[in-house]
Amino acid sequence: MDWLDALRALRESRTPAVIVTLAIVRGHAPRNGGAKMVVSPDALFGTVGGGNLEATAVDQARAMLAAGTGEPDLLTLTLSDKATTEYGVQCCGGEVTMLLEPVRVVPTVAVFGLGHVGLELARILSRHELDLHLVDSRAEMLDAARLQPALGDAVARIQVHHAPVPESVLASLPTGAHVLVMTHDHVEDLAVVDQALRTAGVGSIGLIGSASKWARFRARLTEAGHTPADLERVTTPIGIPEVSGKQPAVIAVSVAARLLQLVEEAAPIASE
Repeated sequence: MDWLDALRALRESRTPAVIVTLAIVRGHAPRNGGAKMVVSPDALFGTVGGGNLEATAVDQARAMLAAGTGEPDLLTLTLSDKATTEYGVQCCGGEVTMLLEPVRVVPTVAVFGLGHVGLELARILSRHELDLHLVDSRAEMLDAARLQPALGDAVARIQVHHAPVPESVLASLPTGAHVLVMTHDHVEDLAVVDQALRTAGVGSIGLIGSASKWARFRARLTEAGHTPADLERVTTPIGIPEVSGKQPAVIAVSVAARLLQLVEEAAPIASE
């Protein structure tokens, strides 16, 4: 499989990888500059020349994957019979510098409720590299004529779900998905939070609303069998306290800022 096809397939399967590129070649080397290889936790695609050169790059790439490293790195190797290596001798006589670029799993965010705040939030999040799921029980909230002006220049991969039972979408989300709950109906909010707590693999859960709303929800969720530890998984109100205000756009900025913090904190954890 071509390295680029492999990278697409790994992204679709939500598997982290590292692209290894022969960035600089001085003297003789098994491959010319620009040769590429993709390293996943358990597979290789392409080659940068085999032998010590490739084995060392694979080791470093997998160490980066294990650590969840997001920054690229450079690896320089001398191909000389005088160089002590773990994987044998390559005496081509040259020197190569390889660029190792991590390709982390694209985070998933699901926004339940595309009212005023939800639409403003979708507008902001769509400008980031995310798999963005937009869920509403009201078809008119998801009409293309309404969404297009806000999402027309999106970077995110967007999936729109018209779901009369919004919590049903949770089962289709990938492991680690961040769930933001802000529907037009407190009954729907409660149902989504309840099911999110019961769905294996859900990442963070954020709920829009006041302290009194959460007090009512806590009582209902406790009656439904959730433990205090379960309820600690729900963050409400969502957002960062430094950004105050009740206008939809202001709330959306606050929520997006906190969500991006959570995405970064979760990044070292490889998704399946």
